[in-house]
Amino acid sequence: MERLWSPWRTRYIEQARDQPEGCFLCELPKEGDDEKALILARGGTAFVIMNLYPYNPGHVLVAPFRHVAEPGDLIDQEILDLGHLQQRSLDALGGEMRPDGYNVGLNLGRVAGAGIPGHVHWHVVPRWNGDTNFMSVTADARVLPESLEETYAKLKPRFDAPSS
Repeated sequence: MERLWSPWRTRYIEQARDQPEGCFLCELPKEGDDEKALILARGGTAFVIMNLYPYNPGHVLVAPFRHVAEPGDLIDQEILDLGHLQQRSLDALGGEMRPDGYNVGLNLGRVAGAGIPGHVHWHVVPRWNGDTNFMSVTADARVLPESLEETYAKLKPRFDAPSS
């Protein structure tokens, strides 16, 4: 039997089991160290952060700074900033990683798969032809070819470049 090393999975299991009272989407932007927090970009009311448990390399989350559970509770400026940051994410991912497509969406409520049901956020997931293979189907596991820090280092200059 072949074994794969995926240390991020243990962190995910422990985090899900020992969920602290606070919300990481509220707390990390306040810390002031965007590189450590893996925050790629900030707008006036929203930001882009790398997903610690990505479906694919380059998987990012786009979230408002404000702790809001439902899209209907967002104010107009948040909606505008979130849309702008989603587009910047697509541009940065496309320019750096050249995916064949994307999944962009949100999960509302635990039953829909929301890991953070109290803080609305959009997933932007780059996709490549053939990126779902037997590992996802038979082993319920993903094999990611690079670390989050390597992906962050690739994407950060794209987010820092002026928007066109």
